[in-house]
Amino acid sequence: MALSSTNTLLVLGGGLIGLSIAHSLAKKGYAVEVLSRRRNEAAGFVAAGMLAPHAEGLTGHLLTIGQESLKQIPKWVQTIESDSGIKCGLRNTGIIVPFLSVEDRNKYPTCALGELLNRCDLEKEIPGISSQWKTGLLFEQDGQIDNRRRLMRALEKACVELGVGFQEGIEVLEILHEKNVFCGVLIKTAEGKLQKINCPKAVLCSGAWSQNLLTELPIFPIKGQMFSIQGPKDALKRILFGPGIYLVPRDDGLIIVGATSERNAGFTEGLTPNGQLKLQKGLNSLLPITKSWPHMERWWGFRPCTPDEAPILGSSSIKGLWIASGHYRNGVLLAAITANLLTKTICKESLTKLEHDLLVAFEWKRFSNFQ
Repeated sequence: MALSSTNTLLVLGGGLIGLSIAHSLAKKGYAVEVLSRRRNEAAGFVAAGMLAPHAEGLTGHLLTIGQESLKQIPKWVQTIESDSGIKCGLRNTGIIVPFLSVEDRNKYPTCALGELLNRCDLEKEIPGISSQWKTGLLFEQDGQIDNRRRLMRALEKACVELGVGFQEGIEVLEILHEKNVFCGVLIKTAEGKLQKINCPKAVLCSGAWSQNLLTELPIFPIKGQMFSIQGPKDALKRILFGPGIYLVPRDDGLIIVGATSERNAGFTEGLTPNGQLKLQKGLNSLLPITKSWPHMERWWGFRPCTPDEAPILGSSSIKGLWIASGHYRNGVLLAAITANLLTKTICKESLTKLEHDLLVAFEWKRFSNFQ
């Protein structure tokens, strides 16, 4: 199969990052083909949808790119909603980070960017919060989006409306290049047939599986388990972000509870009793009143992580192949700016100094000593 036009491009991976880039490039006139093995295993479907550069205590370039993406998200979501006709569930709920002591709170990396809360404030903001939490920080600027039920579906629909092609059940086996110039991929179809797709350009957005295709990328999976509970509507109005556990309330009272961080699980699928017990204990330690609220769904996924827990963005060692992967916990937050940066780079549009600096900060060459 040949896709030889210079404005034709393959997106290798049908997750949130891949769909965001496909949508952005399609709006620029590119003929985009998305190759995906199983879109429902993508991290974008299993994440909680927090937009939390401040509440997560990010620092350095990661905080900067998170803040910039947060600024871009409202307009980005508006475009997706307009193209798809589907609301994405963007909500500026604010996020509360509780602490056991004032000393712990004051050591938090983004403490100066939040509003200080005492115990009385915590009880007003989060009725029923456990008595062990003495103080907290409120980050009004942070929020959430309903990625699992709305954003991913909206992006799929928006892409289809713009003519993006989808090949589902495709396993990309190899990236093909001649004299270090990208020329296509070798795939295995859903029917098990081997086939070459010739194309002049591609973006690698394969998440936790990216290193299988480009060995220079130190990207590895970190498994996360989650579940949801159904609370009364408006029982929890803020996101509650505790140590190792968070509660993300949707507008219908559903609460996402996550997430384990299993660095040694590899690609082992499935729920585990230990993981689910850890989540339940964390939930009880934050909000004991939830013990009587029914569980609705349980799931797992694989976050794509790098040694510095930051994404890899921009050009690769192969001309015509770009990288957008390794977002770890911040794929939903960084989807907007990732699509913007990659689109500008591929279309050879001028970059601001900040955009240039971010691409340099997150280029793959920072791991040049990786073996």
